[in-house]
Amino acid sequence: MSEATEDDARGQDAETAEAARGMATQRRGGGPPWAGAGQPAEKASHFVPSATRLAGRLRIERLGVWVVLALGVLSVALNVIGPWLLGRATDVVFAGVIGRQLPEGLTPAEAAARARADGDSTVAGVIENHDVVPGAGVDFSALGSVLLAVVAVYLFASVLGYGQGYLLNGIVQRTVYRLREDAEAKLNRLPLAYFDGRQRGEVLSRVTNDIDNVSTSLQQTMSQLLTSLLTVVGVLVMMVVISPLLALIALLTVPLSVLLTRAIAKRSQKHFVAQWRHTGALNGQIEESFTGHELVRVFGRRREVEETFRQKNDELLESSFGAQFISGLIMPSMMFIGNLNYVAVAVVGGLRVASGSMSLGDVQAFIQYSRQFTQPLTQVASMANVVQSGVASAERVFQLLDAPEQSPDPAVPAVPAVPASRRGRVAFEHVAFSYRPDAPLIRDLSLVAEPGQTVAIVGPTGAGKTTLVNLIMRFYEIGAGRITLDGVDTATMSRAELRSAVGMVLQDTWLFGGTIFDNIAYGNPRATREQVLEAARATYVDRFVQSLPDGYDTVIDEEASNVSAGEKQLITIARAFLVDPALLILDEATSSVDTRTELLLQKAMAALRTDRTSFVIAHRLSTIRDADLILVMEDGAIVEQGRHDELLAAQGAYFRLYDAQFAGAQT
Repeated sequence: MSEATEDDARGQDAETAEAARGMATQRRGGGPPWAGAGQPAEKASHFVPSATRLAGRLRIERLGVWVVLALGVLSVALNVIGPWLLGRATDVVFAGVIGRQLPEGLTPAEAAARARADGDSTVAGVIENHDVVPGAGVDFSALGSVLLAVVAVYLFASVLGYGQGYLLNGIVQRTVYRLREDAEAKLNRLPLAYFDGRQRGEVLSRVTNDIDNVSTSLQQTMSQLLTSLLTVVGVLVMMVVISPLLALIALLTVPLSVLLTRAIAKRSQKHFVAQWRHTGALNGQIEESFTGHELVRVFGRRREVEETFRQKNDELLESSFGAQFISGLIMPSMMFIGNLNYVAVAVVGGLRVASGSMSLGDVQAFIQYSRQFTQPLTQVASMANVVQSGVASAERVFQLLDAPEQSPDPAVPAVPAVPASRRGRVAFEHVAFSYRPDAPLIRDLSLVAEPGQTVAIVGPTGAGKTTLVNLIMRFYEIGAGRITLDGVDTATMSRAELRSAVGMVLQDTWLFGGTIFDNIAYGNPRATREQVLEAARATYVDRFVQSLPDGYDTVIDEEASNVSAGEKQLITIARAFLVDPALLILDEATSSVDTRTELLLQKAMAALRTDRTSFVIAHRLSTIRDADLILVMEDGAIVEQGRHDELLAAQGAYFRLYDAQFAGAQT
C-alpha cells in the first residue's frame, strides 16, 4: 500500500481545494478554522419517498418481517379478546347481584314478566340480557373460569410480544448495520472533489449522528407502530361485533384525528429537516475550530469562533424547539379527541343498557375497546416526531449514498509491468482538465518524465502544481488526452494497481493512533521488521526514535501531539521508502524538517530515486536546483521547462520567481 492510498482524501495543496470549490472562500485544510461553517445544505427530499426507501431496506429481511407480523397478529388478537372476556366476568357478577334480589323459584322469563307488569321495563330488560337466575348469587365457579381464561390469554400474548420484540430488534440492527456498511463503502467510492466541497464534520455527522438517529427511530417506532396498527384493526372488528352504533360513534373521531395529525406533522417536518441540517453544520464548525484550536489562539480569534458557535447553536436551538414543540402538540390534541369519544360512548352505552338492548359487560368491554382504539392512534401520533426525525436523518444519509461516484475501474484492467521491471516513465499526452466546465485549468499539456529523472514543479499558488500530480494518481479524471505509466494508459488500470506503484509524501502529514513502527509499516503491511527498521534508518527516523523510552513501540496519539512536526514528516517519508515505488511524488515533503535533516534526507532520497521518476512540488527553489527537469506552471500551463541554470539564464518566469524569493531574503 502506498502513501497515496492513505491520503486519497486528505491534505492537498491550497490551489486544488480552492479550484474544486469553484474558488470558494473556504480552503480545505488551509483556511482558518472558523471559515465556511455556514455553507448551505442540499435540499432534502420529500418525506414519503424517503420513508418508502428506508422501509425498502427491510426487504432483505422479509422472512423475519413475516414472522414478526404473524407474532404481532397473534399477540394483538389475544390482547383484543381480553376485554371481551372481562366483560363476560362483569356479566356474571352483575347477574348474580340482580338474581339475589329476585324471589327464588322463578324462571328468568317469569321474573322479567313480573318486572314488566310492575312497570319496571328497565329491570325486565336487564334480566333478559344478563342470564339472571332468580334467587341465585354470584356463580364464582363460572367467574373463576373466566378470570383464569383472561390470565392465560394475557400471559400468552405477552410471550408472543416478547418474541416479536426480540426478532424485530435483530431485524432493525442488521438493517442499520448494512446501512453503515453501504455508507462506508460509498465514502471509498466518492471522488476527492466531494470531500473538497464539504466540511469534514458535516460528512462525519451523516455517517455517525444521522445513522444513529435512524437506528434509534426504527427501534423505537417499528414494534410500537406495528402493534398499534394491528390493535386498531382488531379493536375495530370487536367494536363492530359488539355494537355497530357505538362503533360508528367511535369512528367519527378518526377523520378529525387524521386531519389534525397530518396538519401538525406537515408543519413540523421542515423543522426536523432543519434540525439535522444545523446539527451537521454545528459539528463541522466544532470539528474545524477544535482541530485548529492552536491557530485560533495564536491569532486571537477565540471570540469570533465562540460567536460563530453561538450563532450555529442558536440556529439549532430554534429549529429543534420548533420541531419538538409543534410535533408535541399531537399527543395532547389526540388525548382531547379520545376523551370526547370516551364521553360519547359512555353516555350512549349507558342509555342502551338502560333500554335493555346491551349488557353491562358489553358496554364495559366497548369502553375498554374505545380506549384501546384511541390509544394506539395516540401512540402513532406521538411517534410522529420520532418518525419524522428518523426520516430527516435518512434523507441526509440517502443524499450521501446518491452522490455521484468516481468512474469505475475497467472491467478488465490493464496490468502494467511487474514490480521488478517497472521504470516509472510518465507521459502526459495533450492532457486537458478543469474542475468546472466554464473554468478550464489545464489545456493541451504534454510532457515526458523519463525513469530516474527528478521533475520539479514550481509556480505561484493556484498554478496547478498539485493538480498535475493529482491527475497522475487519478484523484481527478482528465477531460481529454491521456497519461501513461510505463506505456500503459492509467485510465485503463485499476486505481489500486496504479497507486501501488506510487509513493506519495505530502506537506500535510497524517499519522494514526498507534506505534511508530505501525505507522511506518502502514506503507507495506507485508514488510518484515528488518525492512521497516531499514527504511527508518535510511530516512533518519532511527536517530530520534532511539532517544524515546519505548523506541519504535512509542504510541502516537490520534493528533500525533507527542512528536514534533519534523519528526512526523520523517515518519511519513520512511513510510514511502518502505513502499519501494516506481514513482515518487513529494509535495513539499521536507518543509517541516530542519536544514541539517533536510540535507540528509535529500541524500537518502537521491539514492531512492535511482531508476525511478520523482515529481517534486517545491516552493523553496533552493531545494530543486539539482532537478533534472524543472517545470514552471502558470494558470495550468507549463510556461517554461529546463534545468536550473538554463531557466535562470533565460530570465523568464522561473527567474522572476527565484529573484523574488532570494531578493526578499537578502533585504
